[in-house]
Amino acid sequence: MALQDNGAEGRPDGTPEPYTTTAVAIAVADERGVITGWSEEARSLLGYAPGEAVSRPAADLLVSHLPPSALRRLAERAPWHGAVPVRHRDGRAVDMVVRACPCTDPGGRTQWVLTASVLDAPSLPEDKNTLLRELTLSQLPIAVAFYDRDNRAVGANDVIARIVGLPEERIRGRRLMDFLPSPAYDEFTELQDQVVRTGEPVHVVRYLRAPSESRGRAWSVFLSPLKNHLGQVQGSSVALLDITEQYLARQRLLLVNEAGNRIGSTLDVTRTAQELTDVVVPRLADYASVDLLEFIHHGEEPPDGPPRGPVTMHRTARQADTEALLATMLQLGSTVAYPASAPTAECLATGRSAVYEVNDSSMARWTAQDPERATRLLRSGAHSVMVVPMRARGVTLGSVFLGRTRHPEAFTQDDVLLAEEITARAAVCIDNARRYTRERITAMTLQRSLLPTTLPCQPAVEAASRYLPAGGRAGVGGDWFDVIPLSGARVALVVGDVVGHGVQASATMGRLRTAVRTLADIDLPPDELLTHLDDVVIRLSCEAAADADIAGDVGATCLYAVYDPVSRRCSLARAGHPPPVVVTPDGEAAFLDLPASPPLGLGGLPFEAREVELPEGSLLALYTDGLIEARGQEIDERLGALRRTLTRPAQALDTLCDDVLATLLPVPPDDDIALLVARTRALGAGQVATWSLPPEPVVVAQARKQVTDQLTAWGLDESAFVTELVVSELVTNAIRYGRPPIQLRLIHNGSLVCEVSDAGSTSPHLRRARSFDEGGRGLLLVAQFAWHWGTRHAAQGKTIWAELPLAA
Repeated sequence: MALQDNGAEGRPDGTPEPYTTTAVAIAVADERGVITGWSEEARSLLGYAPGEAVSRPAADLLVSHLPPSALRRLAERAPWHGAVPVRHRDGRAVDMVVRACPCTDPGGRTQWVLTASVLDAPSLPEDKNTLLRELTLSQLPIAVAFYDRDNRAVGANDVIARIVGLPEERIRGRRLMDFLPSPAYDEFTELQDQVVRTGEPVHVVRYLRAPSESRGRAWSVFLSPLKNHLGQVQGSSVALLDITEQYLARQRLLLVNEAGNRIGSTLDVTRTAQELTDVVVPRLADYASVDLLEFIHHGEEPPDGPPRGPVTMHRTARQADTEALLATMLQLGSTVAYPASAPTAECLATGRSAVYEVNDSSMARWTAQDPERATRLLRSGAHSVMVVPMRARGVTLGSVFLGRTRHPEAFTQDDVLLAEEITARAAVCIDNARRYTRERITAMTLQRSLLPTTLPCQPAVEAASRYLPAGGRAGVGGDWFDVIPLSGARVALVVGDVVGHGVQASATMGRLRTAVRTLADIDLPPDELLTHLDDVVIRLSCEAAADADIAGDVGATCLYAVYDPVSRRCSLARAGHPPPVVVTPDGEAAFLDLPASPPLGLGGLPFEAREVELPEGSLLALYTDGLIEARGQEIDERLGALRRTLTRPAQALDTLCDDVLATLLPVPPDDDIALLVARTRALGAGQVATWSLPPEPVVVAQARKQVTDQLTAWGLDESAFVTELVVSELVTNAIRYGRPPIQLRLIHNGSLVCEVSDAGSTSPHLRRARSFDEGGRGLLLVAQFAWHWGTRHAAQGKTIWAELPLAA
């Protein structure tokens, strides 16, 4: 026991001490506190013989130190008394009342007379014992029971009796397992043994159903040791406090918190809906389903106002606490049509949650109109269902259906509030996912409209491509590629990269791709084309600087190559872009050493082109930097891996593209990637005919005859008339307006291309000739008969070309 300090001797008002004592032991101590006398009563109470006690400090016999107030009185040589635990000779503690009185011996030294007696339990008047035993215990508002060391009940109040459903006299003398044989209560028998063994109290919170009650409740259970005045455990007490309301409120808060952590982990509508059902089952309901309106999955705008009348939705998520119950539910992805009388349709129309019992009249009306779903509901065994509308930002998205089968209690208003809170959180996440889906569809539609869906069929190369947006993005970026047919059976290969990601980068990419196509149509050489494209990027940067909604400058890189299958030569230029890889037919791969030029948008710096010869069957790979740059990897290693992959044995180009991505991109990329692979073709001598013409008018007839003979050799006699007419007009214009030397060339490959070149720089143009004009009608005739026609300039001179259809 703790030391009790009662100050001076006795009480001034004469009231009795708060404890009673037995026989008195007497000891004497000197002013140092050393025992100098020891009575026989002291030996009887504490077990020490006089020889063992005398000359020993009195403090050695105390179990604990005296309180400061006692030490202060003793220092002042003032009387003191109090309850003190004293150590018996056998080691146990004996609670005693000790009185210390100072006196002076003949030599003037202070001596202390110590009297001590064993502390007995205080006695109460009989009427107070009756109050404690019969009134206080029975009227306690909490359940209380007492047990002996063998865990047999020695007493219990009326609350315990009501809980277990037995009168108090039938509880006494029995163990807990005797009148509560359920395994759920076995734990408390073990806890009672622990309390009796250790003497330490135990507190637990458990949710249990008492035998006399139909539903479970939460109990705060206190198990405490019962000790005698010597501190020895004689039994245990059990006190139960009903904390069901606090417990359920805490569980609701925990469930809401868990919903906030688990729902909305992705911007995926289906997964978010599934996360909602996973949270509420089985803690709130035994099964749950989420049905969403059709516009959400289609990425469309929501309709105005809540849905009225019959409603069609999609089963997006479902969950049940047993497989058998899950089997009774509609399959995911099913279309669900609810009549106007169905609880779900009424819930969506009113925007309010509702709880139904299976035998409600509203449920009966619904089951009459929808017997199939009524059968499913009956098969589930549900006795209480709840329908909660899913709304976010004023938009109705769908509904959540919850049912209870094994839960004995019906849904309460507190359950409705909890379900609405969780559903509201999920609704915001689903609406965010819906908006993201709509924006993603819009962005991807834009991306698809800006990138080539199929590569054009042309005679110069066989090509394949891949585009891969950065991982975690909306599916769009600023990388692009293109294959552009040019005059003379040539082809332009383009790969570019706009700085940044997202819709803004994609829109800029679209503008640059359009600009490249426009510049390619006028047959500019690669270095000149990049110079003009640099001006376009500078203008776009100026526009971006003037627009507060666009962040940062516009920057881009580009690689532009033109391949001629007749000469088998390729001209290339790059603007801050990685060099291409060339794999020759014998399997040797190398990066082309192109002149390094600055990225687009800097202005004022030149671009240089290089021309190389590519044997037929050579492989040309163009790519953006996202393919060769990755965090944590050396770029040289990735360049080597790219080169090795491209040199694998000949295979389909689509397969080769897939192999490149699989080798270099084991995980989603950090940057957008564009890859364009082309295998060169060559036009043989039998497909091309070339003549040098003197600048004399008489040569026009000769040119017509040469062309006719060539067409006959190619088996194209039926195309001779139109071709003669076009050749006549183009050669005449070259002689009249151009400068020698003049050259005529025919190219036969799927179509017929007629080209006339001269050293002049003047470009012809269409005009409408007046009635009495002697000229001006030649190019008009060429434009009428040709599929395409145009002019391309070289370092010296120009070429007028026309592509003619072949007769069937």
